[in-house]
Amino acid sequence: MRAVLDGLGRAGHVDRQGLLSRCARGAQLSLLGATLLIGGATSQAQTQTLAALPDASAAIERGGTAKPVSAWVEFCNRYAAECAVDTAEPTTVPMTPALLRTLQAVNRRVNGRIKPIVDQAHWGVVDRWDFPDDGFGDCEDYQLLKRRMLVERGLPRRALRMTVVIDEIGEGHAVLMVRTDRGDYILDNKTTAILPWQRTGYTYVKREGQDGSAWVSLNGVASPVTTANR
Repeated sequence: MRAVLDGLGRAGHVDRQGLLSRCARGAQLSLLGATLLIGGATSQAQTQTLAALPDASAAIERGGTAKPVSAWVEFCNRYAAECAVDTAEPTTVPMTPALLRTLQAVNRRVNGRIKPIVDQAHWGVVDRWDFPDDGFGDCEDYQLLKRRMLVERGLPRRALRMTVVIDEIGEGHAVLMVRTDRGDYILDNKTTAILPWQRTGYTYVKREGQDGSAWVSLNGVASPVTTANR
């Protein structure tokens, strides 16, 4: 009986050793499988995140200094804090799905809320930049309000630059340029889309500087593509 029991004990020991060995191999294989699954899920999530972002843009080339718009100077006299440049702030922000949603929401809200009116009818002058707090404004007023709202949502003002362009019908126009790590994007009262600057169909004249009160020239670079949904 003892011999049988000893034999069973030894056999059981061997079986347990084999079982432990098989479990160890199984655990290693399970860990490897889990790692591959996690890696695949991470890769898929990264792909989905990139797919949720707008087309990659590029930083628009800047030239030398440019004279600010006269109406901008008058605006700055009234709202000095809006024009101050804090060089401690970043010049660009990361383009993420959350940022894109914020930009889209603000752009749609302002475009839908403000009624267009020319400065002469609104303010009694040919050109005035101001906040459309009464619900009326022209292109620059839309963009100033968008910038104020984005700053209230935590974006650095230094990455939000008022920009002067020539639009698709050859007229002067103001847009808001958002400078990101994926390039420069445009908020515009003519469309709810957040567009890379290259897809607006505009010619870029100048924008606010990022280091002081002087503006910078954009050398009249033209966007090569006019977006169909404008």
